[in-house]
Amino acid sequence: MLGMANGILVILQAWLLAFVINAAVLRHESEASVLPWLWLLLPLFIIRFFLALASERAAFEGAAEMQKVLREQLYNHCQALGPLWLASRASGDLANRVATGIEALHGYYARWLPNRALSVLLPLTILVAVFPTDWVSGLVLVLTAPFIPVFMILIGKGAEELNQRQWRQLARMSGRFLDALQGLTTLKLFNASRHEAQVVADISEDYRTSTMKVLRVAFLSSLVLEFLSTVSIAVVAVLIGFRLLWGEIAFLPGFFVLLLAPEYYLPLRSLGAHYHARMEAIGAAEGVVEILQTPLPDRMPRQETVPVPDTLLGVQFQSVEFAYEPGRPALRGATFNAEAGCVTALVGTSGAGKSTVMNLLLGFAKPQHGSIRINNLDLARFDEAAWLEHVAWVPQHPHVFAGTLRDNIRMARPEATDEEVEAAARAAGAHDFILAMPQRYHTPIGERGAGLSGGEVQRLALARAFLKNAPLVLLDEATAHLDGHTQAAVIDAIAELARGRTVIMAAHRLSTLALAHHVVVLEEGRVAEAGERAALMASGRSFARLARIGNATGATA
Repeated sequence: MLGMANGILVILQAWLLAFVINAAVLRHESEASVLPWLWLLLPLFIIRFFLALASERAAFEGAAEMQKVLREQLYNHCQALGPLWLASRASGDLANRVATGIEALHGYYARWLPNRALSVLLPLTILVAVFPTDWVSGLVLVLTAPFIPVFMILIGKGAEELNQRQWRQLARMSGRFLDALQGLTTLKLFNASRHEAQVVADISEDYRTSTMKVLRVAFLSSLVLEFLSTVSIAVVAVLIGFRLLWGEIAFLPGFFVLLLAPEYYLPLRSLGAHYHARMEAIGAAEGVVEILQTPLPDRMPRQETVPVPDTLLGVQFQSVEFAYEPGRPALRGATFNAEAGCVTALVGTSGAGKSTVMNLLLGFAKPQHGSIRINNLDLARFDEAAWLEHVAWVPQHPHVFAGTLRDNIRMARPEATDEEVEAAARAAGAHDFILAMPQRYHTPIGERGAGLSGGEVQRLALARAFLKNAPLVLLDEATAHLDGHTQAAVIDAIAELARGRTVIMAAHRLSTLALAHHVVVLEEGRVAEAGERAALMASGRSFARLARIGNATGATA
């Protein structure tokens, strides 16, 4: 609307200029009679300036708002897809799509869409002014205008494919580069860093070549559009010149039409200039749309929500089935109980389904058949956010964020006081090593716990669990990859954490089973047996075999 208002003022401005020049040059009118018309041009220029400024601002704000909406949609969809889906994606590729991909859409909304509307409306408005004045020039404008969009489409077909290829190469380069940075230590140890650097350099060179091809097409399209519009304006000017010479048209209407001819082609030229922004947006949107069209994981129909019990929580798995991919079941009719206030250990070989049980309880995935009940209430009836308030999780590889030690512990309960943070650290056995740090609780640590040992990171995770004080605690092989001394300290902290809480832990070592009141043995997603540790050992079945393997290797239960 602002662009159209500016275009209407352009028509008025052209008429005023033609009228003033005709009066001053051909009719030799006095300065006094011409000056009032000249003064009218001044407010016209000012109004056009502010209209153009407002149009630019409206386009920018509209595009920024659209980018914000798209980012929210993309973020919410990724959140709904869950951590399991995110773990299967390359971090660099995903970050590139969320950040750079959305940013590349700005030109489409701020430039292409407004100019697309103006390229139709404004030329039609100018034709309405031109045809009553000079139908010959109007006919020339109508006949020459279609050449511009036709050539733009012909060139654009090749540009679209090049842009999509360019964005795919950018995503590949981003993902490869981030993976190389994250695995730099491993690359150095295996003397593969130079080879990886060469791979990244080759991908970068491919991306550079692709970018230059896109720019070549963009410059070619601009050249063609400028040439066509210039030739069309020249045709109008030559015809008006000859007709002025032959006396077939007066100077005022001829000059008025000649001033409007460049303005007639200007929206079409601008559309061509911003066609590259459209192509770039299409290439970028390909990756964004792919994520948005990824179907959400199958979920059980949600019933009316009920409040989560504030008492000790007992967990019952009833014929639960789940598969990450069709044909590869992770749980097959798993049925077991984790009694309230007790420690239940899940044991089994790698891939038996222990981590899947944790993922289901955390809401990262939903049962495809069967049900999970909490104090005889279906887990699906709880609000997810309310349920997670009642759960503390200590994974096998806890994530530590860049920040201070205090901030990393306080993440479990942001409103906790300093005294509560320190009490949680004491209970987890982390207080002593924190005091040995240069700035104690205010010591900054790097991303992923850079500067801390594995045992220290694990105790930070336990401190979070103590601070959260949730009635249900999930431990996913919390003592894996730790030395004997550190493992003993962590087990003592887990024993303290288990007091007055329901604990379900995936046990990796025999030593952690001493804390368990109940043991569930998983084999290929099925519950092979369950019961007290001593009874299972005496039975000589699955658990006894796992125990013998653990004793032989000194590692696994």
